[in-house]
Formats: sequence, C-alpha cells, structure tokens
Amino acid sequence: MNNKPGMSDIQDALTPKEPESAPESRTELLSRREFVTLMIGAGASMVLAATLAEPLNTFAKDILQNRTTHADEGDARHHWGMVIDLSKCIGCDYCVFACQATNDTADEMRWNIRISDETPLGDTFFVTRPCLHCKHAPCVQVCPVGATYSRADGLVVMDYAKCIGCRYCQTACPYGARQFNWRERTDVNTHTPDFGTPEVPRRPRGVVEKCTFCIHRIDAGLANGLMPGVDPEATPACVNICPVTARHFGNLNDPTSSVAKIISAQPTLRLREDLGTDPSVYYIPPKGII
Repeated sequence: MNNKPGMSDIQDALTPKEPESAPESRTELLSRREFVTLMIGAGASMVLAATLAEPLNTFAKDILQNRTTHADEGDARHHWGMVIDLSKCIGCDYCVFACQATNDTADEMRWNIRISDETPLGDTFFVTRPCLHCKHAPCVQVCPVGATYSRADGLVVMDYAKCIGCRYCQTACPYGARQFNWRERTDVNTHTPDFGTPEVPRRPRGVVEKCTFCIHRIDAGLANGLMPGVDPEATPACVNICPVTARHFGNLNDPTSSVAKIISAQPTLRLREDLGTDPSVYYIPPKGII
C-alpha cells in the first residue's frame, strides 16, 4: 500500500465508535450573570434573582475545591509510563483481554484496544492503545467538576463519584481513550477466568471510564514495598500477560528503570506529539516507519 501515514495519523482508526442507540446528552451551566438576567426577564425582582443565583457561586467554589482535593495523591519521584514495542507485538489480543478481565470492562467499552496497519513497504504491524496518561491532558482541563485529574506521579485518574456524565473529557481526548457507560452492566465478563479476574468494582451508569494503568496494583504494590514494572503484583495486567514482552512499564523518572533505558537507547514515537499533550506511552516503531 502506498502513501501510508505515520504513527501520528492513525487516530481515527484508534477511536472506538459509540453505540448507535446512545442518546445525545448535553450539560450546560449558566453563569450567575446569565441566571440573574433570565430571572429579571421573567419578572423576578433583583433581590430575588440575586438570592436564587447565590447557589451558583457556591457551586463554582465547590468546583475549584474539587480541582485541588487530589493534589497530594501520588509521589512526584515517580512518573509511571509504558513502552510498547510494535516490532514485537503479534496482535494476539492477550493484553486487551487481560485488561477486560482485570478491570471488568465490556467488549464495546474496552479500555485497551488493538488495530492492524501496514508499513509503507506493505508489512503488517499491530498497534495497541491504552490511556496515554498525558502530562498536559486535555481531558483534565475541560472537566467542570474535577472528576478527572492528574496525580503527582503522572497518572490521569477518574473519580467516578464526582463524574456528572457531561462527556467533555471524552470529546477532548484526541486518542479516543475514554468510554461512556450508557447503561447498568448486567453482562457476564467472557474473559474471566482465562485472562484474570475482576480486581475493581464495575462503574455505575452515566460515568466516563478509562484505563488507569491498573492504579490499584501500583498503589497497593508500593504500600507493600513492591516496584511497579518489576514485581508482577504491582504491574499492569496488560504488561504481565504479553507473551512476547512487547510491553514494558516503570518509572520514567528513574534512569535505571527498564522503560527509561529503552527510551534512551532506541528510537521511540508518541501518538500526536504535535498536540503538546506529552503522553506517557512510548512506541518502538516497526521497521519501515522511521
């Protein structure tokens, strides 16, 4: 196939499609000035309008508070990242299925996906895409309630209890890495127990969910003296299960970690670096890409 795009041009194929029956949703928040104007136009007095609008001030203050609530989470000495070697990946989907089993996701809401592509020379290669845990994450910037936030260790996290389902984060993500939960889950996870067992609760209807780098393993492992990327119990399930060692995980801030050594020694790419998102997932390209 001629004129094949490079790694920065495969985003459309990586973006999962929403269910056709999914209803359109829209959430808007009036400013205090707009609310007061509407109340006066409806015949309310200025005093009544200002009184009714006061909860909006309180809500705005709550939003600002929510954005700082998680500021002390994670250890800045760590910056968790992943390296995916596309020259080794065989497209077996083991990482996809292990993620589904461990995080109990549905087939149509996979947090980790795989696509096939070809090099300019016509050689097939496989690309898998988890959440990229961007340093400058657009999803964090647009969330109106602080439900999605960045930790000091580089992880981009969802607080499902705060999520209002506005889907702004899903729209802002240039990688298609977020899924909206349209309905209460009653399905049976077909990838258990062959690829693992659920280690986290199912998310409720009406929230956006995504890959967490198996944050529950990272935090529990560190608390018990284990090192993510070294000790399997503290390492993402997708990394542990790869039969060809195409996935590596660790602390990007530690020059002795496997991920830091790979990045310093081999050519790597990151998806859509032109956007300035600074992803924490690096790809070793297959032959013929660069």
